[in-house]
Amino acid sequence: MLVKLIMLIIFFGIMICVGIMSRKHASSVNDFVLGGRSVGPWLTAFAYGTSYFSAVVFVGYAGQFGWKYGIASTWIGLGNAVLGSLLAWVVLGRRTRIMTHHLHAATMPDFFGKRFDSNALRIAASAIVFIFLIPYTASLYNGLSRLFGMSFDIPYTACVVLMATLTGIYVILGGYMATAINDFIQGIIMIGGIIAVIAAVLNGQGGFIEAVKGLAQLESDVAPTLGQPGAFASFFGPDPLNLLGVIVLTSLGTWGLPQMVHKFYTIKNEKAVKTGTIISTVFAVVISGGCYFLGGFGRLFDSPAIYAADGSVAYDAIIPAMLSTLPDILIGIVVILVLSASMSTLSSLVLTSSSTLTLDFIKGNIMKDLSEKKQLFIMRVLIVFFIAISVVLALNPPTFIAQLMGISWGALAGAFLAPFLFGLFWKGTTRLGVWASFIVGVGITVANMFIKFIASPINAGAIAMIAGLIIVPVVSLLTPKLERKKVDEIFTCYDEEVYVKRKVALPEKETEA
Repeated sequence: MLVKLIMLIIFFGIMICVGIMSRKHASSVNDFVLGGRSVGPWLTAFAYGTSYFSAVVFVGYAGQFGWKYGIASTWIGLGNAVLGSLLAWVVLGRRTRIMTHHLHAATMPDFFGKRFDSNALRIAASAIVFIFLIPYTASLYNGLSRLFGMSFDIPYTACVVLMATLTGIYVILGGYMATAINDFIQGIIMIGGIIAVIAAVLNGQGGFIEAVKGLAQLESDVAPTLGQPGAFASFFGPDPLNLLGVIVLTSLGTWGLPQMVHKFYTIKNEKAVKTGTIISTVFAVVISGGCYFLGGFGRLFDSPAIYAADGSVAYDAIIPAMLSTLPDILIGIVVILVLSASMSTLSSLVLTSSSTLTLDFIKGNIMKDLSEKKQLFIMRVLIVFFIAISVVLALNPPTFIAQLMGISWGALAGAFLAPFLFGLFWKGTTRLGVWASFIVGVGITVANMFIKFIASPINAGAIAMIAGLIIVPVVSLLTPKLERKKVDEIFTCYDEEVYVKRKVALPEKETEA
């Protein structure tokens, strides 16, 4: 117990010190929200990765999908790395940085407002962010309750309040730069922790080969492979179609999440794009691939501890059950790992929520003349507000909030992915095309929560994203175009010539020696 408490105290102390040292980087709105658009590749890549993978992934999703799909759930982690990290950086990274800088856009709603010359779009986007990021923020605490119950005699309430308070302190003090530096430290902890945990868990089962043999002997209780032995140790698992839906939502969904795309706004230079792409992808392979790979062996730990009172499987209990037999020092590392994952994502979400509400809703709509000093003050107050709400919801989650947690990712990505992507690449994207995506993305996921016309909320989110990718171009082709001169001026940002060293790019023409 003493060792684990010392580890926690050191961890929290470092987080606060980083916040204090980062105060000088939070003196203006640009610095507080974007880190002055001068964040290097390592910090940006780790900020992207740690915001991507939270305790929800490590405890909730890894347990749930590992139980459903066996070691085939590892494909989810690999999809996260390739689709959610590599392609996101390649397709969105550079263009997002260029156009948002040209438009002086600091948030995703701000981008929609300026790219499509519509304050109504900015307000609608900020409302969607506010509504669906709050339950997502509250869900971050879910993975902590069982782990802390297993490791400490500290009440869950005290744990949640402590984590939220410390996260709020360093975000309020240092803004985005403090978040990015702490994300880097927390990312290192996550990498070391997941490798150590996987090695320890498999070793407890007699090694990797013996663990796979154990899975191969289990009969599938999942359609369409009901009763088939070996499905949980197979290449595509017992239910490939639903597995594909999970991969699409958890991977492609990052392209439309405001707290993820925001990382591209802060990129420093071309080197940061290229280096960040590699680092972010490797990070995702290790963390996400490792989490889902670990979860894939969950059925080997079948015991009464993982079942709820009604006899159903309590997915959040699977990973803690796997870890309960580990040595104390490893359990301490796991707790720090999950805290790191939760605090990094929490800091990103509350910064996104507060900046969006301040810059896109309050400024210019409720308060016409808002000085930079007042903007910073309001953002800091809202950070406290959002964290307080998330704590209240985490401690007393009403049923509808619990349902919203499951669809928040799908609603945000379904609404924003298509118009953001087309807005960066296609001059023909129209306001009504964006509105259509907002309505369809939110409409499908929310309607499905009540009507349940799609069995899985995960698949509902994936369908909402795909629907947006079809609807935006179709509606844009049939509706009035934006003023051509304004659109052309926006896209001139891509045509500006820059000069680079020969080792970066070969010249078009060379003089003969």
